[in-house]
Amino acid sequence: MINTYEEALNWIHSRLRFGIKPGVKRMEWMMERLNNPHRKIKTIHVAGTNGKGSTVTFIRNILEESGYRVGTFTSPYIESFNERISINGVPFSNEDMVKLVNLIKPLAEELEQHDLGSPTEFEVITAMSFYYFYSMEPVDIAVYETGLGGRFDSTNIIHPLVSIITNIGHDHQAILGDTISKIAFEKAGIIKQGVPVLTAATQEDALQVISMVAKEKKAKLYRLPKEISITEYEPTKHGERFSMTAPIGKLENLDVSMKGRHQVDNAALAVMACLYVKSYYSFFIEENSIRQGLEKAFWAGRMEKVSQSPDIIVDGAHNKEGILKLVETIELRHSNQKVHVLFSALSDKPLEEMISMLDTVATSITFTSFEFPRAAKAEELYVKSSHKKKRYYESWKEAIKSIVPTLKEEEILIITGSLYFISEIRTIFIENREKD
Repeated sequence: MINTYEEALNWIHSRLRFGIKPGVKRMEWMMERLNNPHRKIKTIHVAGTNGKGSTVTFIRNILEESGYRVGTFTSPYIESFNERISINGVPFSNEDMVKLVNLIKPLAEELEQHDLGSPTEFEVITAMSFYYFYSMEPVDIAVYETGLGGRFDSTNIIHPLVSIITNIGHDHQAILGDTISKIAFEKAGIIKQGVPVLTAATQEDALQVISMVAKEKKAKLYRLPKEISITEYEPTKHGERFSMTAPIGKLENLDVSMKGRHQVDNAALAVMACLYVKSYYSFFIEENSIRQGLEKAFWAGRMEKVSQSPDIIVDGAHNKEGILKLVETIELRHSNQKVHVLFSALSDKPLEEMISMLDTVATSITFTSFEFPRAAKAEELYVKSSHKKKRYYESWKEAIKSIVPTLKEEEILIITGSLYFISEIRTIFIENREKD
């Protein structure tokens, strides 16, 4: 019997020892024991290399503005573990976690004796979310973000109203494959029979695979920028502005507060998903709710300003595609400023390519590390940089102490890299801001 939140969290994290086990058989086994709650919830499914969390956030905010009770399942977390399972942006309570762990733990222990083997941490959390959204705190709709890939992801037991593949990039190649086609095939695994799929993938190899799977599944495909088109894009002081045209609606001068041109693509996919459920599933969504939802949407750790005068921004650009988008945003918004970069990442990422891109836009670049099994050492990162003004500190706290006091008011510090790193370092700035 689990009695406290700490015990519950420790038990969940203890499942990490079982690693990553692609496949849905264990999920199906647990769901059957729980009377299949996943089949009784309306859902939207989101996969992709980058932009999943932002897209989920845009959808949630639009539906919430429309008066709906919206569950979200996301990973990893930035502020607290509980945010992975949330309703209208509010993480589930510590008390509910204890109840859910006491429900799932006996099933996990029984499954350990089964040929299917022990469920992983992610499978346990996914199972908790389905039961929570149906039996404990019923929602009108839940938006599910895949953890890894799609085809064998534990979330892929749902039959959603609409599926979304944000984009395709090189990440988790040891598991998903070493080519865009292979990775696209894994992501396209979320496409279900007759369920429409929206995508912002642009590579020809990726689109061929997604189109092929959609055709096989008789799933209507909406591509950005084909069936969904963006016009009149412009960056604004507080975010981005764009107009969009889709087969089931046209909207002009939409504003998003999350910065970066890539957020426009994420927002457009979210709007299209909401227009679809409005048109085909009778969700009541007014244009004003779409506008307000986009403007209010916030996703921690994505071009988030955590301090000002001088400006300090944290951005979880944790892979090559993420760094590329960050570099584009810096060139678009901060080309006239001195931009100092603090970077840390996991050792299994394409570090040379990522650092090379950052070198091109940084006035100075500092490398650091953090407590995590796969975190790269600061010196390892340092030697991969060709920047003339580079340095490293193994302790990120020492790096912050060294960099921040030297910043001039017109300069900017961008802290980027692993989401685990961003989560750890962001907390310090938020706590300091709340004290002021």
